This record gives sequence, structure tokens and C-alpha cells, in this order.
Amino acid sequence: MSFKSKVVIVTGASAGIGAATAVQFAKEGARVVVVGRNEAKLKDVASKCTAVGSAPLVVKADVSNDDDARRIISETIKKFGKLDVLVNNAGVMTFGTLLDGKILESFDKCVAVNLRAMIHTSMLAAPHLVKTKGNIVNISSILGQFHIGAFVNGYAASKAGLSHFTRGGAKELAVHGVRMNVVSPGPVDTALLEDFGATAGVQEVKTALGRVSQADEMADLILYVASDKAKGITGSEFVADNGISLV
Repeated sequence: MSFKSKVVIVTGASAGIGAATAVQFAKEGARVVVVGRNEAKLKDVASKCTAVGSAPLVVKADVSNDDDARRIISETIKKFGKLDVLVNNAGVMTFGTLLDGKILESFDKCVAVNLRAMIHTSMLAAPHLVKTKGNIVNISSILGQFHIGAFVNGYAASKAGLSHFTRGGAKELAVHGVRMNVVSPGPVDTALLEDFGATAGVQEVKTALGRVSQADEMADLILYVASDKAKGITGSEFVADNGISLV
């Protein structure tokens, strides 16, 4: 899956799935733009990209800030002159329920990053992707399809919205040769899973396959969806959850 000469933006690239995805794209020859809020972690990811490919463009930014979102796209075009792939990976998970009175706070925070910011960056990137016949991969969650607990309701709602937005975006952009798809991970061995486990009070997440995924596995799937091997796929949701939805 060569991405030689392709320009790829990965948001939320400072850790976890985003970091692994950025490194994998660099390894496949892409010119990568790594985006995140933690500059020190971004520099570490950049060094890993450089070790296997070319040095990436590092953009410290908060995708939920409109000015930052515009700067991500403008700096990419200024540096590379085009955009081929946008991976909307940046996300947050906050907790709250109807009865603890924190549901709106949780919902607002999750929607701002997990849904609104992805819609905004997709809108900003779309004209450039039309020129290259590129594509967008949005990172959602299996929790957008089924519920595991009331405390994660705001997060789940934001991810369900993202999946549905992607289908609408795919329909609009298809006539221009631009694809848009969703990758929905289940439990992945990242800090986000640790936060979830601590809040849910569980020591082990049970899946049908008896395992959780590693970030590199999600990166492999994201690269496939973004590649020409998936050129006939748009408006689709790829679930990689080790069968947690079955149990």
C-alpha cells in the first residue's frame, strides 16, 4: 500500500492510534502532517516518522478551535501544495449521566472534538481533496453502535453522530471522486482505554476473541481504507472490536 508522494494529515497524532497511523503512513512513503496538542509527544512521533520515512510537518493545534483548524489545512497546503488523505482521529472521552447532572458537560465536550471539529476539518479539506480525488477516514467507535454504560452516553452519542455524518458526506463527495469512510475500533490498548476502565470500575475488558487491539492494528486498517485497494468503498463503516459487540 504505497503512499509515495501522497500528502496525509493525521489529527490526534501525538499518541495511540493517531501516532501509530502517522508512522505507518510515513513508512509507506507519505508526506505526513502530524497534528496534536502535546508538542513534546508530537516531536517524538515526528522522530519515529523520520526514522522510517521523511520528516513530517508538525502542527501543534486544537482541532476544536476554529482558527487552529483553518491553520492545519493552510499550513499543509503551504508546505506541500496539496492534500490527498485526511484522517480525522482526534477525540476525547468524558463521562456524565442524567442523574449525576454531568451529561450536558460531557456531551458538549465530546461533540466539540469528536463531531463538530471533524465536520469542520472535513469541510476545510474537501476542496483540496476534490482536486486530488483523495479521501477522508473518520475514526469513530464501536460505542457509536451499541451502549455499554450510561456514564459514557455523551461520548457514544458523538460517535454515532460522526458515523451518520460520514455517510452523508460520502454521498455528497462521491460525485467528485472523493471517498469518506469510518473506522470504528473497539477496545484498543491506549490511555483512553485505561481511563474508560478506571471509570467503569473494570479490571479487564471482555471481548469475544479474549483480547484487545493494539494501535498498530488500527493503523493497518486505516491505511487500507485510505489506499487505492479500497477505491470502490465509500460511506462504509469498518468495525474492529475483537467481537465485543457480540458479548
